[in-house]
Amino acid sequence: MASPFQFNSDNPFGSVFGFQMGGMGSSGFPGGQPPRGPRKPRRFVVKSPVARVLVNLLVTLLFGLVYFYLELPALNFQAKEFYVFIFLLCAVYCGTAIFTSGFEGGDVQGYFTFVKKQCTLPFFVVVGLAVAVLVGSLLSWEVIRAGSYAKLLTVETGDFTSEVDEIRYDQIPMLDADSAQRLGSRKLGELADMVSQFEILPTYTQINYQGRPVRVTSLAYGDIIKWFTNRSEGLPAYLIIDMVTQEAEVVRLDEGMKYTTAEHFGRNLYRHLRFQFPTMMFAEPVFEIDDEGTPYWVCSRVVKTIGLFGGTDIQGAVLVNAITGESTYYENVPDWVDRVYASDLIMQQYDYYGLYQNGFLNSIFGQRDVTQTTDGYNYIAINDDVYMYTGVTSVTSDQSNIGFLLSNQRTKETFFYPVAGATEASAQASAQSQVQQMRYVATFPLLLNIADQPTYFMSLKGDDGLVKMYAMVNVQQYQIVETGQTVADCEANYRRALAENGLIDNGEAEVPDTEHAEATGVLAEIRTAVMEGNSYYFLRLEGQDVFYTVSAADSPIAVILNVGDEVSIAYTPGEEGSILSGVSVERLTASTAPAIPAGEATGQEETAQPAETPAA
Repeated sequence: MASPFQFNSDNPFGSVFGFQMGGMGSSGFPGGQPPRGPRKPRRFVVKSPVARVLVNLLVTLLFGLVYFYLELPALNFQAKEFYVFIFLLCAVYCGTAIFTSGFEGGDVQGYFTFVKKQCTLPFFVVVGLAVAVLVGSLLSWEVIRAGSYAKLLTVETGDFTSEVDEIRYDQIPMLDADSAQRLGSRKLGELADMVSQFEILPTYTQINYQGRPVRVTSLAYGDIIKWFTNRSEGLPAYLIIDMVTQEAEVVRLDEGMKYTTAEHFGRNLYRHLRFQFPTMMFAEPVFEIDDEGTPYWVCSRVVKTIGLFGGTDIQGAVLVNAITGESTYYENVPDWVDRVYASDLIMQQYDYYGLYQNGFLNSIFGQRDVTQTTDGYNYIAINDDVYMYTGVTSVTSDQSNIGFLLSNQRTKETFFYPVAGATEASAQASAQSQVQQMRYVATFPLLLNIADQPTYFMSLKGDDGLVKMYAMVNVQQYQIVETGQTVADCEANYRRALAENGLIDNGEAEVPDTEHAEATGVLAEIRTAVMEGNSYYFLRLEGQDVFYTVSAADSPIAVILNVGDEVSIAYTPGEEGSILSGVSVERLTASTAPAIPAGEATGQEETAQPAETPAA
């Protein structure tokens, strides 16, 4: 049966719809193309070419100023945010050029022709920067620069027992950052005039202040409204948390801090830094106080030492007075500054050292002598500097440490001490097992020298986050664990355990008095006084100008001492002045001088005993 629809090659729809297209082409127009109208002239938003360029530049400049003010990119070829900034400027210029030139579209070829004419310079800038990023990243690649990464940190090998001294109790930090935050928040809550307006910055910096380990932090405004109502006076105080006594102190300032990370607009610390040092890259600012208690921000200068983007390191720091905003760059920072190098940076550099010291291929194949830091760190004060501590373990096994690092956070001077033993996590588990019925949690441990034995020391915290007990764990034999309510009790128990296990002699089991100094000599003068109902003796040794106070209640032998007796006086070191606090006195050799009457020795008025003795 024939189909009712007939088609021809020229007009397949003609026989169906009953009409023919005649001489027209398939498009329906004579010759097959629609007639073209006259081409419209381009309508420029800004007619003058010079004016268009000026408008484009002005819009780009305004955008750049706003972006720079808000985002604060470093104008430095080693800063990745700098490239983002330039790329955005080029994009804004091209977009503005399209708008001011009245571009109305067209085919693809016309579009690219237009872009080529209007955006040639920004295009080449973007291409140039893209090439710089590519080449710079390649030159920073760890695969081809492994040796350079391994040299970022200089590590000296030391001997633990000879170089790490036993530390005094008043130098052992017993709080971690979490406990310090709880104490600080509790202290601020006690201050009715501050708690409603201010809060505490969570970044507590551990420093060595006046010979003691403390954590310090600044206040911050509660919200933007409270900033408006309080900004003229600034932040009125900062907090000091004593990590030994666990006491929190609010230090009120005569003049408030006006340059902090909690400020806005021009007084914001980040903006204040960027406007003064537009080309410098900075690490996160750290809050510290100097020896006089003046608050500062320590802003470490970041540099890249490998290729364009690799080998992050620190080169000096800018110290910003938090009250006045005065800023000074120091390539060698003052000695009172404790933290220039962040712990994470030091650990990263050591990981490069441990990973690549035998080359990149060895870090993947064979892994001979490849080491890394453990997960965690702590701080300890040594010789008025703060050192970061972390363990070192082999990458092939994380069940034990092969040693540990001590790194000075001001100078980056780093020592590796080869001490094989348990990891910090194992030590924490051992300590917690001793008090499992109380469900205490152990802080990340410190490594101390106790009787020439490497020892993990840690605090045990309760559910309220406060320290309840202390624990000591032997590094090499971590089944030796002892706890105590005080550090002294903990050490006494630990020393006895070491002696019982044959690690030290019985003579070393007694805890040495490391909290007090000793002065020995012949008594040259004795004075007495009664204060608050207690008799005190003021003892001066021959050849000295200072007096040592001793209570008769604590040292009854002081009552029968005479000028000329040879004595040993235990006193508290670190004090200054003409009178020092004595703790006890011991008579070594008695003189031949007659004793003074008891009534004179205990009278309320101070009495000087004659220095000379009768002739024989």
